[in-house]
Amino acid sequence: MSAPDFNIKYVAHLARLKLSPEEEQQLGAQLGHILGHIEKLKEVDVTGVEPTAHAFPLVNVFRTDEPRPGLSTEEALRNAPKQSSGLFVVPKVVE
Repeated sequence: MSAPDFNIKYVAHLARLKLSPEEEQQLGAQLGHILGHIEKLKEVDVTGVEPTAHAFPLVNVFRTDEPRPGLSTEEALRNAPKQSSGLFVVPKVVE
């Protein structure tokens, strides 16, 4: 979409903005400048440049999952306010 091809009223409608005529003119000029810069980017020779989603590679910073021993039933229920047959007892929420 080039600068003269866009309809500022349509863009404002999509953004759910109510613009005064002065605001339409100002925003139209600003969007025109932005689209002009995008047109300049289309002129750059990118042959041999691999498409990427990020400028720098993303690295997972989380530790690797390793199986570890869990809590025993007795340890898990140690601070439970109510328990029965090795289970937590909670108030009834559905009647």
